[in-house]
Amino acid sequence: MRIGIFTDTYPPYINGVSTSIKMLENALKKKGHKVFIVTVNPDDMSYHFENDGKIIRIPGIPTGIYDYRLTAAYPIRAVNKIKEWNLDIIHSHTEFGIGTFARVIGKQLGIPVVHTYHTMYEDYVHYITKGYFDGASKKIVEYLTRFYCDKTIEELIVPTKKTYDLFKEKYKYDRNVHIIPTGIEIERFYEEKINREKVNKLKEELGIKDGVVILYLGRVASEKSIDFLINNHSQVIKKYKNSKLIIVGDGPDLESYKDLARKNHIEKNVIFTGKVPWSEVPYYYALADIFVTASHTETQGLTVIEAMASSLPVLALDDESFKNTVIDGLTGYLFKSKKDYLDKMFLLVSNEELRKNMGHQARVNSEAYSSKYFAERVLSVYRLALKNKKIKKDKSIYSRIKNTIKKGLGKK
Repeated sequence: MRIGIFTDTYPPYINGVSTSIKMLENALKKKGHKVFIVTVNPDDMSYHFENDGKIIRIPGIPTGIYDYRLTAAYPIRAVNKIKEWNLDIIHSHTEFGIGTFARVIGKQLGIPVVHTYHTMYEDYVHYITKGYFDGASKKIVEYLTRFYCDKTIEELIVPTKKTYDLFKEKYKYDRNVHIIPTGIEIERFYEEKINREKVNKLKEELGIKDGVVILYLGRVASEKSIDFLINNHSQVIKKYKNSKLIIVGDGPDLESYKDLARKNHIEKNVIFTGKVPWSEVPYYYALADIFVTASHTETQGLTVIEAMASSLPVLALDDESFKNTVIDGLTGYLFKSKKDYLDKMFLLVSNEELRKNMGHQARVNSEAYSSKYFAERVLSVYRLALKNKKIKKDKSIYSRIKNTIKKGLGKK
């Protein structure tokens, strides 16, 4: 099968979506399929053609949301190259910019489009509105999401039941929704793959000598509720003074969280690493004893799966995003309140045997999210889209999408 993956985030840019796309690409190739990538040029306003023309990087303008760039909906220079690819299927991983381009080129060339919905956009509106008109903006997001995930694609993939419920219950989506948890290359996190000397050196660099290490890894932003972790760590160190909270990652609220740790007088027990290279991420899991997250905006939470593959017990918010991943009492705990969090944290910190047993089971359960199983399930959706193919080439699709966007924004 000749597969075109259209995405606005791809290595060297690193986040959960980028990592999952690279993993899917590798897994599909191992199964003998040809994979082509259309993505954003993260560096400048030029076109780049890489890997013998199998990767096209399209120029885009910064959006102001982290490092994301927004491309034109119809980049002319990419069209002829994509025609040469002779694709069987297009797999879109974004709704706007390159996602629009995926839908336009799919309709124009008569190629089925499968889409994966990764981001709960309503949780990120505040980055653009700065608190103004949030209600109206969320309505616009809902309108455009329903259009991009319904009228312009053949099949929809979501990573969790939480996202499934968003489409079926809130958006009243009456077409197929395939729940396929995003896979990861879990093998790179296995304990036996880790150089312990490197882990010990990293501990030395971070000033970790003894005590239990509690890890958060991910974007450092307000919607991740990292303030909850920091504030509660004040209580943890009252009972276990040598325990450390390690916050790995970068984001818009990094400095404010450093200030919060100083305000609580626990800056020696809360360590911020900033951004770390993708290749180094497994070593940060390896130096930890417990993985924590209080985020309520995840569609799945890939870092939780990475932590489980690293044999770490997970303490996570009792949210739909984590319920199918973290089995409460077996691979970790789900918490509902501050008291619940602290009770379960104390239990984990004080009981090494419990951490070891939960970590072992977490490693076993992480196998369900391996790249090979993920790729096969995605391929089954591709086959369904091809089997039910009823696409007529439509050269007016670009104009219709533009008109729909204007309608969603309330423009005439």
